[in-house]
Amino acid sequence: MKTYLKEYFRLLKFARSYVGFLVLAAVCMGISTIFEGVTFTSLAPIIDRIFTNKDIVIPGEVPLFLQNIVNRLNAVEPISFLKYILGFVVILFFLKGVFFYIQEYLMNVIGQGVVKLVRNDLYKKFQQLSMDFYGKKRTGELMSRVTNDVSVITNGISYALKDLIFESMKVIVFAVLALWLGFKISWILLIVVFVLFPAIMIPVAKLGKKIKKYSVEVQMKMADLNSHMAETIQGAHIVKAFCREDYEIERFAKINHQYYRFNLKAIRRIIAVSPITELIGVVGVVSIISLIAPQIISGRLSFGVFAAFIGFLVNMIRPMKKLSNVYAINQRALAASSRIYDILDETPQIKEAQGAVKIEGLKDNIRFENVWFAYNKEDGFVLQDINLEIKKGETIAFVGHSGVGKTTLAGLIPRFYDPQKGRVLIDGVDIKELNINSLRSLISIVSQDTILFNATIRDNIAYGRLDASESEIIEAAKKANAYEFIVNTPDKFNTVIGDRGFRLSGGEKQRLAIARAVLKNSPILILDEATSSLDSVTEKLIKEAFFTLMEGKTAFVIAHRLSTVQKADRIVVLKKGQIAEIGSHSDLISDDTLYKKLYSLQFNV
Repeated sequence: MKTYLKEYFRLLKFARSYVGFLVLAAVCMGISTIFEGVTFTSLAPIIDRIFTNKDIVIPGEVPLFLQNIVNRLNAVEPISFLKYILGFVVILFFLKGVFFYIQEYLMNVIGQGVVKLVRNDLYKKFQQLSMDFYGKKRTGELMSRVTNDVSVITNGISYALKDLIFESMKVIVFAVLALWLGFKISWILLIVVFVLFPAIMIPVAKLGKKIKKYSVEVQMKMADLNSHMAETIQGAHIVKAFCREDYEIERFAKINHQYYRFNLKAIRRIIAVSPITELIGVVGVVSIISLIAPQIISGRLSFGVFAAFIGFLVNMIRPMKKLSNVYAINQRALAASSRIYDILDETPQIKEAQGAVKIEGLKDNIRFENVWFAYNKEDGFVLQDINLEIKKGETIAFVGHSGVGKTTLAGLIPRFYDPQKGRVLIDGVDIKELNINSLRSLISIVSQDTILFNATIRDNIAYGRLDASESEIIEAAKKANAYEFIVNTPDKFNTVIGDRGFRLSGGEKQRLAIARAVLKNSPILILDEATSSLDSVTEKLIKEAFFTLMEGKTAFVIAHRLSTVQKADRIVVLKKGQIAEIGSHSDLISDDTLYKKLYSLQFNV
């Protein structure tokens, strides 16, 4: 129970911004509960008085004010009293309905507000986390946290919390009334009520543990479904090219069946809670009736008073049933909450140092000192003992076989990752001591895996400089040789390009990415296979634009196609994560080097 309460209070932290609404809703619930208690307290004996014309009899001693009320009721003619009581009932139920409406609306405000806040917090966290985090998580799994898991915790905070407060109030009010009236009728009733009824929570607690267990499985399978859909939708052309539609349908159906199976296991236990609760309650009511019936028959107790007592018990059973369902809902919510906190509690590997220095530009050089890097310990080091200095304005190329660490080495400059050993310095300052935004503002990247957004062409080009003028955007498009195809699109620069630029060809997407880098005009360029998706004619034009763009800038060119790096000031040849050779194209091609072998393989010389 201690663990449950700790987890539940952590779940409620999501609603901390709505404490005022919650307090106001609780007040409305309290008033509604009092009205409901008064309704059942007054109606049963009064109706008995009106329709049977028998006196209301409460056994034992009662407070004087209550006895006076009973005496007056017994003295009033039933037909005269009827018209007053009917109006009283209408007003009572009207007020009860008003406060019920207010409390329901306020709890929905809280629930929807929590959805908004948690989704915002999750998305903010996604933006703060380092690249290593995304290497460990699937896109669909992260999407599931924002959609499915957040909806589940909303049920726990909005609907379940409302019932927890409201129904608990009802239980307390009706328990007090039942306790007082039961004591007047017979102390035996108290034993039946307050021993049998708490027993309801025993099976509920046992079922709750199972519900939470299967809820975790359900949410994991939902994440698997989202991941599968994201992968196959993004890779639809590959699925179709390899005729794997039936294969993917079968995979999806298998995951979906697992989701269905675990969901049913959880649902089976959730729906079992209600009949178990009801059965125990009915056993209690039947036991009470069998004990008290002789007093009613003998006239020592009026039926109206007994009916009021039974009404209190029935109205204890109903909220207790709801509370048992609340417990089941909360178990699912706690499972979702733990998954959400897994993200919110994640610590970014790339942290900005206290008092981080803002860097305005590159003045002298970039230097790698004894750099070792591994994505994880199990796979070993991708880069080993890298020592390299790049002067301002120098163009340096990284070449080598796939997997030797070319992209990884360039990715250390904007601090996408930090090396396990060694340092990366800009103008003699460790980049770990620099303000991250100011560091990355110095760098423009064009990668082989072109990332564009489902927005207009203008928005995609201006992504690195949101304040860019129309003329600057047009000029960047021209320099990237993208202007001609842009003006031929339906809405020109206002054309929406679709998810990941789906409506554009590979070369067009690459040219937009280049235009984006051109517009940003950063002093450091990282070109990772930047011309790989272009045809030979367009590639020639883009190379010319790059050579113009790189004048006065420090450029890192990563390429498999060695024709794109021949004009680099220096070429760094990597082998097994280490620097094997450094030199210009003419230097490296003249000797028996690894670079010459790579060059010969590509050009058959």
